Amino acid sequence: MTTVPGQLIWEIVKKNNSFLVREFGRGTASVQFTKEPNNLYNLHSYKHSGLANRKTVTIQADGKEHAVLLATTKVNKQSKPAGLLQKTVLKKELPSMAKAVVSQVGNNYYRPDLKNAALARLSAVNKSLKVSKSGAKKRNRQAQKVRGRK
Repeated sequence: MTTVPGQLIWEIVKKNNSFLVREFGRGTASVQFTKEPNNLYNLHSYKHSGLANRKTVTIQADGKEHAVLLATTKVNKQSKPAGLLQKTVLKKELPSMAKAVVSQVGNNYYRPDLKNAALARLSAVNKSLKVSKSGAKKRNRQAQKVRGRK
């Protein structure tokens, strides 16, 4: 079975697809985002598209544990959706997880152009998994009015 080139897929889906989210900015300028899977920045562009590219990277929180799931697309399994993603669960501290992401995405020539985006997404997901300490209240550091003086 032959596969369709990514550029052709992008030309078909770039104007209208079910994942497209249009936000209106200042004036008549509109910003386009997307909710498609395998898109690190959620930007509507060919570079970040999870639909049009054969090699994609996904970083998301693992639902069961306080861990991060790194998934890359297997290029030779494009016609078999069940075995398309190679999933890796990262459970350690942020520096070691970042090293694993760099080695899988950037150093082995998988998608070195997405290395910085993958690290930014890893940092955001890791920050969202942090559990805040209950009971420790932050003090208000604003100037207090002194009452009782006349």
